[in-house]
Amino acid sequence: MNRSLFAGALAAALLVACSKPEPVAEAPRPVLVQKLALAPVTTGALYSGEVRARYESDLAFRIAGKIVERRVDVGAVVKPGQLLARLDPSDAGLNAEAARAQLAAAQNEFVFAKAEMERYRDLVAKNFVSRSVLEAKETSFKSAAARVEQARAQATVAGNQAGYTSLVADQAGVITAVAAEVGQVVKDSAVVMKLARDGEREVLIAVPESRIAVLRKAGKVEVRLWTEPDVALAGRVREIAPSADTATRTYAVRVSIVDATPAVQLGMTANVILPDAATAAGALLVPATALFEHEGASAVWVMQTEGALVRPVLRPVTVRQYREDGVLLAGGVKPGETIAVAGVHKIVAGELLKPQLRVAAASASAVPVGVQTGG
Repeated sequence: MNRSLFAGALAAALLVACSKPEPVAEAPRPVLVQKLALAPVTTGALYSGEVRARYESDLAFRIAGKIVERRVDVGAVVKPGQLLARLDPSDAGLNAEAARAQLAAAQNEFVFAKAEMERYRDLVAKNFVSRSVLEAKETSFKSAAARVEQARAQATVAGNQAGYTSLVADQAGVITAVAAEVGQVVKDSAVVMKLARDGEREVLIAVPESRIAVLRKAGKVEVRLWTEPDVALAGRVREIAPSADTATRTYAVRVSIVDATPAVQLGMTANVILPDAATAAGALLVPATALFEHEGASAVWVMQTEGALVRPVLRPVTVRQYREDGVLLAGGVKPGETIAVAGVHKIVAGELLKPQLRVAAASASAVPVGVQTGG
């Protein structure tokens, strides 16, 4: 009897162990969303570019040699006369010593030739030697004097070259690039560093040829840093490249920033805007990550609220313009609706999601509608 009870209990335990646990409902996935709102914008052209110094210098050694010391890195602020790098001075020092020795030898020959000439002048005055012998000594004296000048010049050049083993900053500025390291052998005039001088700052942009004529007529333009999109800086077109880039077929344009603030730093990204105050309108500006292609057309996921969750519904949209700061929509959605702005390719229609609100960029109302190109 005990055996039968034990067998029954064992069978019941095995049945419990083999049975599958009931599935646990998965928590709704989070989704980043944004509520659409009209943003006041002005028409005009916008070009994205990089903040550069007006004057940039390529720094190089004037002689060849092996770099034994480098004292600055990219981003270092330097002053005039500051030592930046140094070559091995051994060879240059030996050349300078050899040149000085040649100068000393030439000076000794000059002293001897001068004494010989004066001695033969006395002999000629006493008619002990002929005039032709004196003329030969005078010629030797002049040749010795010329050799002294030659040796002196060579010694000066060799001394200068010994000083060329040190690379110093000729202007105050910032080191923007370093192209050589300690231990590297460089040729004379090979670029070792790039120096962006202090002073005027400008934005380098690339402009298509269809907009060059408009840009030439533009007086003042507007510059906005991506780090401070609400601050408008005055700018002016300083230079337009005479020929287009062979790869991009765009023209390099330099826009000077008038009275640049300390916030304008080298390498920053900035927008150059050619405003047209004649028109103003509202537009729906959404992040580029909110759009995706569906059956050959642009679409977004519009979120329908169901309590604390949302259910995505696919909605085709009409794109007005692709921009650096997002995409302007011309139709398909309305202000007040909520759309997904991230991970749109992983969303499935009809699934319940947990919304995470994204705050719209503050720069949406500060950037104009218009033609733009990256720079």
